[in-house]
Amino acid sequence: MLQVVIKILFVLIALSIIAPIAMFYATGRKKGKECVIMNVISFFSFLGLASICILGGGISVLAAPAETAAAAGGISEGLKYIGAAAATGLSGIGGGIAVSNSASAAIGAMSENEKIMGKTLIFVAMAEGIALYGLIISFLILFV
Repeated sequence: MLQVVIKILFVLIALSIIAPIAMFYATGRKKGKECVIMNVISFFSFLGLASICILGGGISVLAAPAETAAAAGGISEGLKYIGAAAATGLSGIGGGIAVSNSASAAIGAMSENEKIMGKTLIFVAMAEGIALYGLIISFLILFV
């Protein structure tokens, strides 16, 4: 059963490369950026699913209970660390994008009126809160 799922996932990985290229040529080479974005997102999502299926399929039903518990603990621990890293990394990237946009707008607004510095700093700090929320979520994933 697992081998069928893995074969299907590898076919989907191949399709995630072929389909955007076909779309690129079918639209007359007008949607290049959309094709590349679709290709990257679909490729890495299917690749992640395939790697999770490959790593998660190593537990045998006939194994001793102690071995099963140890193997299941290893997989769950690994996925816990992957989830915490994804929460921290993606929230950091999102916070960086938000801070760059709000800080540049704040600097532009302060160049016209210097009295609104306190208000603009609040907006920049709110954007930085996104990264802190991701860090809190990663601590909750790891320690709760």
